[in-house]
Amino acid sequence: MTLIDGRAIAAAITAEVTETAAKLRESGTAPTLAVLVPTDDDATAWYVRSIERAAKKVGVDCRVVQLEKPTGADVTRELDKLSADPSVHGIICQTPLPEGVTLDDVGAHIDPRKDVDGANPVSLGRLTAGLPTYAPATAAAVLEILKREQVALSGAQVSVVGRSTIVGKPAALLLLGEHATVTICHSRTKDLAVVTKAADVLVVAVGRAHFLGADHVKPGAVVIDVGTNPTPEGGLVGDVDQAAVEEIAGSITPVPGGIGPVTTSLLLRHTVTAAQS
Repeated sequence: MTLIDGRAIAAAITAEVTETAAKLRESGTAPTLAVLVPTDDDATAWYVRSIERAAKKVGVDCRVVQLEKPTGADVTRELDKLSADPSVHGIICQTPLPEGVTLDDVGAHIDPRKDVDGANPVSLGRLTAGLPTYAPATAAAVLEILKREQVALSGAQVSVVGRSTIVGKPAALLLLGEHATVTICHSRTKDLAVVTKAADVLVVAVGRAHFLGADHVKPGAVVIDVGTNPTPEGGLVGDVDQAAVEEIAGSITPVPGGIGPVTTSLLLRHTVTAAQS
């Protein structure tokens, strides 16, 4: 089995982004990503710091907007301000959000031209219609990894386990765009293992540690594990039991070091692309 090196893929993307960002700065444009943080959640704070570090390395300005105990109205008001600010090219809104507020509610207040993480329902609608848009970065990372690993997708059988609008649905749409035959699975799928074991490519995004094991994987399949589940020891594990499937799968993305670094690099690539338009 081959472990897919997400960090190496991210490094290649980062090099491309760095070059583009430098050219933008030479022409007088400082590509800028605004990160709205409506929570004091420790995990969110760690992730935002990682985005800041990555942005600095490639020459993208990262503007973190921290809101203390906001209401939904506070969040949407700030997103409206950032959307109207011509110096901001990309906007992402972190979670968790205030009680009773969903990402769909606030995402609609991000200008689709700056919606570099695909949070606005308009972005998902454009993705569905095959129109130019920014797909959610994690979903885009799934396709980016498969392309860079030269996985043949046209005509391939693909199972996507998970149907969120952040990963599952947009990943399925992106894979359909590559002419794969895509089955979306979820918690109510009957005989899940039968469906997933037929897949040449298996994308798992359910948010449950070690949810899929050896019985779910076709010999030689490419497995993209999107899960990032914290352990009591402070580490991370995926949605796939890697130890159980490593003698069966052809290749797999590890956790950590797989989908995560590629997601961050794509957020920055989307930002510099938005700055060019």
